[in-house]
Amino acid sequence: MDEAQRRYLELLSRSFPTAAKASAEIINLSAILNLPKGTEFFASDIHGEYEAFSHILRNASGSIRLKIDDVFGDGLAPEEKRSLATLIYYPREKMELVLSQTDDAQEWYAVTLPRLVAVCKRAARKYTRSRVRRALPADFAYVIEELMTEKSDGVDKRAYYAAIVDAIIRTGRGGEFIEALCLLIQHLAIDRLHIVGDIYDRGPYPHVIMDALMGHHSIDIQWGNHDIVWMGAALGQRGCIAHVVRNCARYGNLSILEDAYGINILPLASFALDAYADDPCVAFGLKGNPDLPPQELEMNVKIQKAMAIIQFKVEARLIDEYPGFGLESRKLLDKIDFERGTVVVDGVEHALTDTVFPTVDPADPYRLTPEEEEVMQRLEQAFTSCDKLQRHMRFFLEAGSLYKVSNNNLLFHACVPLNADGSLKEVDVFGETCKGRALYDAMERWVRAAFNSPDPEKRKRGRDLMWYMWLGEGSPLFAKSKMATFELYLVAEKEARKEVKNPFYTHLDDERAMRGVFEDFGLDFETSRIVCGHVPVKVKDGEDPVKCGGHVLTIDGGFSRAYQPTTGIAGYTLISNSYGFVLAAHEPLESARAAVEHEIDIHSSRRVVERVEKRTLVADTDTGAELKRQIADLEELLAAYRAGDIAERE
Repeated sequence: MDEAQRRYLELLSRSFPTAAKASAEIINLSAILNLPKGTEFFASDIHGEYEAFSHILRNASGSIRLKIDDVFGDGLAPEEKRSLATLIYYPREKMELVLSQTDDAQEWYAVTLPRLVAVCKRAARKYTRSRVRRALPADFAYVIEELMTEKSDGVDKRAYYAAIVDAIIRTGRGGEFIEALCLLIQHLAIDRLHIVGDIYDRGPYPHVIMDALMGHHSIDIQWGNHDIVWMGAALGQRGCIAHVVRNCARYGNLSILEDAYGINILPLASFALDAYADDPCVAFGLKGNPDLPPQELEMNVKIQKAMAIIQFKVEARLIDEYPGFGLESRKLLDKIDFERGTVVVDGVEHALTDTVFPTVDPADPYRLTPEEEEVMQRLEQAFTSCDKLQRHMRFFLEAGSLYKVSNNNLLFHACVPLNADGSLKEVDVFGETCKGRALYDAMERWVRAAFNSPDPEKRKRGRDLMWYMWLGEGSPLFAKSKMATFELYLVAEKEARKEVKNPFYTHLDDERAMRGVFEDFGLDFETSRIVCGHVPVKVKDGEDPVKCGGHVLTIDGGFSRAYQPTTGIAGYTLISNSYGFVLAAHEPLESARAAVEHEIDIHSSRRVVERVEKRTLVADTDTGAELKRQIADLEELLAAYRAGDIAERE
């Protein structure tokens, strides 16, 4: 035994000071290896749709209803099962409704509590007692554990458990206890949650989703392009701020800024209403027909246009500062013929859909007016000083990354940039030529530097790269030839607006190209799969989310209401359990209120993507590999104890 190994084993002996304790831990870890793997849950492109996403988490994509069926079979009527399921999903709200409609609350508690305990037992079946114990709420930990370990034999024991239930009800804790049980069932139904990007933009409640995710027991996030642009905005990056504010206005969601994050947009609103007072803003109608009063609608339209023009100006400065980004073609204000009302895009002249530009000087089109500069300074200050926004973005750093390899699944939001022939595309990152995994690693280093580097220049470069990652052709998060914001507003011809997807998407069923991606990330093509989102799957047109013989799963099914007409469904979730992979396609949720009052669940059609021949155990997972390493270390410690090389500490 060398000196380094001796020092390591001596440190380990502080946690396991005797041969008996080391042996006990080896036995415990070995037992865990033979349990079924926990359920992993994958979702992407949530885009602020809190109610639908929250419901899918609460019902675990229908898994909880299946557990109720397993437990009760035909012993409960369908309406009783629906009611029990709704209670588990929305315990507080459903209890309030039920108790307001019943004459005998005690009887309802007496019937409901044992049913919930039975479902809880079923949900906990694949976990060790210690794992379940860690999930128990502190106030009721002992009681829940006692009820979950109840045995059916023995009159005395049955009386004991009945007395526990009676005491819970008699002391007025029945409601709290039921809520605790329901939340425990939700907790046990999903062992690990993977969010494959794009929590922000379009929908109205990304901040509520972030609060919920921050309280989740086991989560990782792969940043999407809409997430990275909010991260850049939180650091004061002007191109990112301009997009975030413009997009909130475009979807009628300025309340995200004002109410959720306390960002004062009054100076911006005053500027926009004044500068564009007589401008009908004909090209800047809102998306998704938000239900806004006329005055608020007008304000959103004018703010959207004001921020679009500011965006074109601040982006031009960034394009000039970083010629290596290759975005020169995105400078279009100077290509406008203001007298003729036309613009030249990619060498082709087009008529403008809107010719009113009161803040653009044709002689110096990219200069911010003094009023625009003041607006941007105030927004920078507001974004960088918002504590809640900073907490949410720090959570992105702590729980997130650009990609993750988990249990032979390669998770990333959009793509690995490829060339037309399917080879990995080289991208310049501040003079460093990168491709594939190296590109992801380089960009993530710069993102983290933007938040954490002591070097101001590195922080600035990191911030500005985050803007590039939002819209650059070489970005693995954007994955298109150009961000056609200017054309989408101001050019009617579809050809000018076209954003060509990276060849990654044309090669999704090309085994040779996909093998190259897997190999670059150190994965075996035969046993691995990619899980990604970003591009909505057009289910209504017959598009299949399962690509390359099941090795690539694209799971953007349209949580965002804005994309549901495109996809024909209301989102996908991917479920990986010990039996294989299941892809659930969801129909729209009417509302959480309807779910509670009318016991309306989201209907989800489930498709088995892969069924394993032998049930997957913890031993077959990344967690299992780590447990095996711990067992090996403990066996070395045990051998050292028995050989007398290290003294036991008792």
